[in-house]
Amino acid sequence: MIITIDGPAAAGKGTLAAALADKYKLAYFDTGMVYRAVGVEMIENSRDVSDEAAAADLARKLTFQKMMKLSEHPEFRGPLGGKNASVVSSYPSVRAALLKMQRDFAQSPVFKDGSPARGVVYDGRDTGTVVCPSADIKLFVTASPEVRAERRFKEFREKGIDISYENVLADIKSRDERDSQRASAPLKPAPDAVIIDTSALFANDVMEKVCRIIEAKIKKSLEK
Repeated sequence: MIITIDGPAAAGKGTLAAALADKYKLAYFDTGMVYRAVGVEMIENSRDVSDEAAAADLARKLTFQKMMKLSEHPEFRGPLGGKNASVVSSYPSVRAALLKMQRDFAQSPVFKDGSPARGVVYDGRDTGTVVCPSADIKLFVTASPEVRAERRFKEFREKGIDISYENVLADIKSRDERDSQRASAPLKPAPDAVIIDTSALFANDVMEKVCRIIEAKIKKSLEK
């Protein structure tokens, strides 16, 4: 089973994707990690994030093992890491270099320990429209910019990152604008995706709603 979950930053995609992967024993692929890895490696190599050629070169050399190692960098989930990821993900050459890696994973998904999985939950921004357009279930999870900024602000505070809510909100809105205006694969739901607004929902409410969709899909496939 292939499940794609797309949507803007801090909408609740990661929480939902991880929960679904655990419940249905599927692999979990946070596709945003590939862009964060390139963005962080740009930092480590003291390269200007506006240098598309340098970003593309690093993207072509990125391996799963290197990505996991880079995920340990303190800025990997920090404000700068997020900003750099959004910038490099807008480059067509970077997206092309990383797309095959993401698509191939659907053909042979594995868990963190390398053991094979019978499916995968993709968490990203274009997994249902570009990476796996033939996925069994496509979801588009969203929420208002203010709600998403508050969630991200709390995450930063819990991690000891000193940043104001106003700056987080400004970054969220800036990233939304960049993501929606990308010439290649702009952020938008797939035509057949189920859109879920989590602004006024708790995580368990979202999970229950999505599980009903999945169970209905499984039941229908068994009846064929």
